[in-house]
Amino acid sequence: MADMVSAKDVTLYDLEKRFNLRLNEDRQFFLEWQPDSSEINSEDKKFLDLAKSAYMNLIRYPSMPENAVKLTVLSPLLHLANLLLPPFHIRTEASVNVTNPDKSVTIEGRIDILILEHNLWVLVIESKCAELSIKVGIAQILSYMLAAPATGKPCFGLITNGGSYVFLKLVPGDSPTYGMSKVFDLLNPGNDLYQVLTALKNIRRLVILNGQTDTELERITPESL
Repeated sequence: MADMVSAKDVTLYDLEKRFNLRLNEDRQFFLEWQPDSSEINSEDKKFLDLAKSAYMNLIRYPSMPENAVKLTVLSPLLHLANLLLPPFHIRTEASVNVTNPDKSVTIEGRIDILILEHNLWVLVIESKCAELSIKVGIAQILSYMLAAPATGKPCFGLITNGGSYVFLKLVPGDSPTYGMSKVFDLLNPGNDLYQVLTALKNIRRLVILNGQTDTELERITPESL
């Protein structure tokens, strides 16, 4: 019988040993987070500037729980990326579990926010309190991504504590492989939310294109994406 382990207690070492998970640091492996942010229009920038100002205001006070992170910054990002509109939908606090190949351990947990396109997992989001480093969520979110239905397509993840953001990409297989983006941080000069939004829009675009037939692709215009 498999041992039951909470996703919050899992380490990267556990995933490497039990699931044969491997990190790919080749920049070409994870291009989806790297598009040019010039496509962000002026209205989007104004909205994201307000979101950054709201975050900077919140961190002036003693604590910033996960719900505040979602309300202040994450919700505006998902709205602007059109990830809350058809064909996408979300599930919150979704229960998941994944068992390793030799069935010696099962990891279980709850995904903060799961964005789906029909039944395809598009984006797994793990939200942390502002006081916590996003590093503490990497093994946790990867264990959730390993639980994605076997479609042969990559699954994407996003960890945020409101101020810092990192994207992940997991390609399934006998030896599942993952890559990570750079860390975007609101304490950097300018507004890194522009780049976060660009990456979200790019992931959305790729999911839509990958799900279309050749005939349907002919009808798609850049404006519809």
